[in-house]
Amino acid sequence: MLIIGPSGSGKSALALSLMAMGADLVADDQTEVYMGDGRIMARCPATLSGLIEARGVGLLCAEPAGNAEIVLVTDLGQTEPDRLPPRRKVTILERELDLVMGCGNDHLPAAVLCYLKGKRKA
Repeated sequence: MLIIGPSGSGKSALALSLMAMGADLVADDQTEVYMGDGRIMARCPATLSGLIEARGVGLLCAEPAGNAEIVLVTDLGQTEPDRLPPRRKVTILERELDLVMGCGNDHLPAAVLCYLKGKRKA
């Protein structure tokens, strides 16, 4: 999952919550996005590999996951107005990916983890 949003919107906090639930860290702060074998992929710049910022705590070390396919984008700069939203999309590298608008959503870490593990119904 690629997490996007303005500075201070909670991108690293969401990543830390997901890591506490067993997810792996690809990159924090800067993510290189590229096409690989027809898939949209993410990787971390070498100078930032294995590091994540925890606001008010400092830079933390984590085992880097390496390159990963992006199958979902979560935008922390947008609030979802619908209780049961339509399937939203965002275009990255001329490919459409599912989009979740997550600003202000307290159950977002659990919801996106379920989304990634089991997909979304229609």
